[in-house]
Amino acid sequence: MKILKRMIIVVCILLLVFLIMLGIIGNYLYNYAIAANTSKAEVFQKNSETEKVGKDNLTEEEIYETWLTENSNDTYIKSEDGLNLHGYELKHLDSDIWTIIVHGYDGQGIDMGDYAQSFYNKGYNVLVVDLRGAGLSDGEYIGMGWHDRLDIVSWIDYLVEKDEKCQIILFGVSMGASTVMMATGEKLHQNVKLAIEDCGYSSVWSEFEYQLKKIFNLDSFPFLNVASITTKIRAGYFLEDASSLKQLQKSNTPTLFIHGDKDEFVPTYMVNENYEIATCEKELLVVEGAEHARSSKVAPDLYWNTIDEFIRKYIKQ
Repeated sequence: MKILKRMIIVVCILLLVFLIMLGIIGNYLYNYAIAANTSKAEVFQKNSETEKVGKDNLTEEEIYETWLTENSNDTYIKSEDGLNLHGYELKHLDSDIWTIIVHGYDGQGIDMGDYAQSFYNKGYNVLVVDLRGAGLSDGEYIGMGWHDRLDIVSWIDYLVEKDEKCQIILFGVSMGASTVMMATGEKLHQNVKLAIEDCGYSSVWSEFEYQLKKIFNLDSFPFLNVASITTKIRAGYFLEDASSLKQLQKSNTPTLFIHGDKDEFVPTYMVNENYEIATCEKELLVVEGAEHARSSKVAPDLYWNTIDEFIRKYIKQ
């Protein structure tokens, strides 16, 4: 009996140690990838131009940031769970067309100045949003598009309240693209005419599984499983919940899918998964030679001409 008791105690101790280790791993991965205000450089490498190109020796990115800041008004709404969400609003007096622009992982709205300027110069109103946990918006975690999809619905409501005749384009890059795809799976106002997603992932689980293997050379089990449980406890969603594929199966919003064929951060095969499963009217553009979020830089004429042609199909101008 004494030996059996000792064995049971040892097993219980080992099990407790194992559970503690899993908890530590889960919290580490959560802090590494989901918690706001921590560096995410290794999870998604950014491809940004750093060469000084303009007056006052500014980078191209800084020039666009300055333009967006100087030409926009700050606006705020409340999310369904009570967060203050921030956006940069640029309005043409004679246009009822709005583009909601959504930034990527570990980014913020101010990073999207180049896209904002491009849409604004076409004569469209622009709303560049800070997702929860980013920029000037409240939030302690990165929603990976899941909770953010409902925030986009709230931004759509905001625009429709301003102008019930408005025509809305949803546009996102990287995580912002997946946010847009997830949003199209919700019941949207008829004012939403189309969506454009650039290099979005098929699901958070698949993306993190890919990155876990690439960065740490680890398989998903049990690491993503415990990270998912930790995310549910700390952020209110399982990683498995956040799926573009599931949402696209419910989408009625015409969608343009864009991806670079050299994307090694959100691998190119994911755009094919997204495109094939989408139930909406759709088009696909794969840009030759483009890495992650670089399609507009590698082939700007092809990129914007394709977007213009797609918009003309669904927007009255």
